[in-house]
Amino acid sequence: MTTNVPEAGRSTLGARPENARPTNAQLVQVSKLFGTFAALRQVSLSLEPGCCYVLLGENGAGKSTLLRVLAGLLRPTHGTVRVFGDSQPHDARARIGYMSHAPMLYDELTAQENLRYFSSLYSGRPCLTPAEALRQVGLDPDLNRLFGQYSQGMRQRTSLARVLLSVPELLLLDEPFSNMDVESVRQMVALLAGFRQSDRTIVLTTHQREHAAPIADFVITLHAGRVASVDPGSPTQ
Repeated sequence: MTTNVPEAGRSTLGARPENARPTNAQLVQVSKLFGTFAALRQVSLSLEPGCCYVLLGENGAGKSTLLRVLAGLLRPTHGTVRVFGDSQPHDARARIGYMSHAPMLYDELTAQENLRYFSSLYSGRPCLTPAEALRQVGLDPDLNRLFGQYSQGMRQRTSLARVLLSVPELLLLDEPFSNMDVESVRQMVALLAGFRQSDRTIVLTTHQREHAAPIADFVITLHAGRVASVDPGSPTQ
């Protein structure tokens, strides 16, 4: 399947014309097999700076697998993935921020202690300080409370602060609104709207399309590992 998104949408599914805008990531005929199970089937996408792409689909549609391929955590079985021009994702991980279902933070540490540890893993790359990253997501860096005592909304924002430490240009978020109340979702959407305007590419999965609607430039629906449709979104922020 090869579908062109309308020109106003600024992106294409499949091959890019020579005069197309630059991309932060491109997948060409990507398939990912686990044994005989095809989690992704011939997926082609071009993802541009300054855009937010929302992935929809039932459980098992391939949303999380697609994020992990873009993050360089999985290699495609067939096809090619390139980020930031001609780099492979696993060679550019410091420029990619990946937020999974699990927060990947230590309950027995404070937010600053957690981020101080993770920032030490980015040797040779200028990073935000833990305090700066926490402020970017609207948290008080001086809050002396263990991460395990945080509300779900605070946990999600701290997890986002972790992936922002390296100032990534490609931001991959797996169910960032999971288990959040309405106000926490609103705050998260406002944060992501600001990050998109800084020329980051955001790709996020959700089962709740209405949460991401305010910032969705494109809605990509996956079905059984294939791209079923690409629809322009209507971002309001």
